Amino acid sequence: MASEIQGAMAGASRTIGQLAKRIHIPLTATSPPGLVEALTVDPWDRAGKYGLGWTYFCLALMGSVLFVRIWHWWQDKIRQAIYKQDVERHYREMYSLDPEQAMTAMQTEQPGRHFFPETNHEEKKDFKPRSDFSSITPVLDTLALFRWVFYRPIPDLVWRRHRFTFSSIAVVAVGFIGFAFTALYTFLLQPLYWQSIQFGSPPVAIRAGMIAVAMTPWIVASSMKTNILTYITGIGPERLNVFHRWAGYLCLFMSLVHTVPFYIQPVWDDGGMQTFSRLFPEGSGVIYGTGISCLVPLIWLCVASLPFIRRVAFEAFVVLHVPVGMVYVGLLFWHTKNFLASWSYLYSTIAIWVFCYALRLFKLNWTKPWRLAFMVGDEAAITLMTENAIKVTIPTQMRWSPGQYVYLRMPGISFFDNHPFTISSLCSEDFPSEYGEQYRDCVLVFKPYGGFTPEST
Repeated sequence: MASEIQGAMAGASRTIGQLAKRIHIPLTATSPPGLVEALTVDPWDRAGKYGLGWTYFCLALMGSVLFVRIWHWWQDKIRQAIYKQDVERHYREMYSLDPEQAMTAMQTEQPGRHFFPETNHEEKKDFKPRSDFSSITPVLDTLALFRWVFYRPIPDLVWRRHRFTFSSIAVVAVGFIGFAFTALYTFLLQPLYWQSIQFGSPPVAIRAGMIAVAMTPWIVASSMKTNILTYITGIGPERLNVFHRWAGYLCLFMSLVHTVPFYIQPVWDDGGMQTFSRLFPEGSGVIYGTGISCLVPLIWLCVASLPFIRRVAFEAFVVLHVPVGMVYVGLLFWHTKNFLASWSYLYSTIAIWVFCYALRLFKLNWTKPWRLAFMVGDEAAITLMTENAIKVTIPTQMRWSPGQYVYLRMPGISFFDNHPFTISSLCSEDFPSEYGEQYRDCVLVFKPYGGFTPEST
């Protein structure tokens, strides 16, 4: 046992020594110019800054959204306080009774005029609340112009029997900014390749690879139904899912940019294997094999999420999307080998995944022990309506707001699948359920389309 431990420690020491030799190659007077350039212009051991650059970009974007949210919240509070103060002052001035005037009124036996002033049109004071900063005309005009430009939807593109829909201009603008940032951060810096592969990996490949790895936690964070970004920014998970898809497409683009240079300048040319064998003693098969093993599930995730493919095989997409995503993250551990602190992004991804799923347990109706639906769920009555519509009535102790939607799971149809439906009934004390005063009838109305909805009939 002791000999095995010593052997493992010796192997780890050799690996660390080889890694140190790879990262810190000493320069001498006889070092070739290409090696000097590789170790001074854009050294490999400092390439982790590109992943941090994407992280800082996302934090700045999220911080700007958070600032706008706090600004509107604060302006709403100021507006409410000013309105309340103006209302109180208006009615206080209208129905005020000065002590001297009260004594005079009692002597003249005309106190009612002060309590109930005459409705003289000339003396009537209209209620005009004061304006806060957000009510200034230039500010309102700027906000209105911004919303008019960026909130407008892009018209659908119709070609024969096919219809192509697009996101709003705001989403397209954010996606373009993200693409421009990554493209400039990757291709603007020179050089893109070293003079020889023996001097190290192509810089353009390392930059794109680190950015792609750094995107992983943000892609997962924007995909969760119980979303931590929603609590921070106030943007609902159904809208963040659009950014999840576009971030995935951008990650695929950066992964391809990371892959192609290793085929333009392969590691087996010009003595490159002598350098890469220090990090990958197994050979070029492992270098390229681990990368391809990550690229294949990523391509599937992006291609299968295209709208026309999801419409054809939505149920298969729902069942396979999350497991394939887990496989992709697991293969990234194998491919990156914690070089340039890449595992920090992957551990963050797993932490976000676990935290959001754990938080989701507290949002489920059947996980609350103070409700009768604890561990069993609520009963549901299904009614067939005209026009092939279906009405699902669920007496529940849950409370909801107008416009809210819920995820419906019917174990008799599919134990793991849950689908979103907008609630069509009002949650009010004036309309209790027949089950009792604590219950409300949650009504869902929909028409069968494909997959889950036809089976509910």
